Amino acid sequence: MRQSNASIEDIARRAGVGRSTVSRVINNSPDVSKEARTRVSQAIKDLDYRPSLAARHLRTQRSQTIGFITDMIATTPFAGNIIKGAQDLAWENGKVLLVINTGSSPEIEEAAIETMLERRVEGIIYAAMYHRVVDPPASIRKGPPVLLDCFCADGSLPSVVPDEVGGGRCATEVLLRKGHRRIAFINLSLSIAEIAAVGRLEGYRQALESYAVPFDEALLRYGNAQADSGYEYTMELMRLPEPPTAIFCGNDRIAMGCYLALKELGLHIPRDVAVIGFDNQRIIAKYLKPPLSTIALPHYKMGRWAVQYLIDQGGNVNSAGAPIQHRLDCPYISRKSV
Repeated sequence: MRQSNASIEDIARRAGVGRSTVSRVINNSPDVSKEARTRVSQAIKDLDYRPSLAARHLRTQRSQTIGFITDMIATTPFAGNIIKGAQDLAWENGKVLLVINTGSSPEIEEAAIETMLERRVEGIIYAAMYHRVVDPPASIRKGPPVLLDCFCADGSLPSVVPDEVGGGRCATEVLLRKGHRRIAFINLSLSIAEIAAVGRLEGYRQALESYAVPFDEALLRYGNAQADSGYEYTMELMRLPEPPTAIFCGNDRIAMGCYLALKELGLHIPRDVAVIGFDNQRIIAKYLKPPLSTIALPHYKMGRWAVQYLIDQGGNVNSAGAPIQHRLDCPYISRKSV
């Protein structure tokens, strides 16, 4: 289809208004009457007018684009909701997301940031596949930046992360409220996901303490985040002289292995042993038998929050006060395993 060559003057003639009125409508200025806005909008539609983004950028000094740099998120099955959340809010505000997946390459990260700065993005989201400490290139500070599902050790950059402690506490409290007092925890390995593992364990211990249930080291295991460790450690736990009546799994893949072990032992979930996971990886949790109750990571909300933060900043790199370090709740998803 041939691109329209209509100009602002053509629209103004067709709508019977001045050129300045057309400009105000195109730029969403409130200082236009409803009738004039309707005539101009119809003329734009009739003439198939497309405003020049380059010209608008020069005029407003805003590119309507937000940069989004990821390590591996774009290739993972569950954290893609981070991108969806960011994209949805960007679109709602008339902006687009420029996404670059770096594969954790420092060279690609540097090049991606430079590319985004050259295109005058209104901010840069730097997102990690899992909650961890990061050290992004110094050039990102020109963004302005916000870190998503990660943070820098000195807190010098704003960030949004899941509340791991609150999630671990919530999962354990669900089981405690059901009357369980022998609650095992197959945690993530510290070498695989240290921030999540430490936080969820702290939440587990806090919940036990709030119910005056002593912490029992014999009920704690550290898995490899895969189903095989869930299977192995569930078998170990169920051989204890006083086995658990509930098992909190550090992620949903560990819970898969836990399910298999309990089935082999002839135990019913949740009648004999309750099981709760973490992540709400729907392709797993929803289709296990019975469906797995779990704690959801707020991927979608983190994506939206990061974009809203950059919009609120309005391109201000040096905002007053210490950079915000925001935590989002990890909600409980009730299914049939508790």
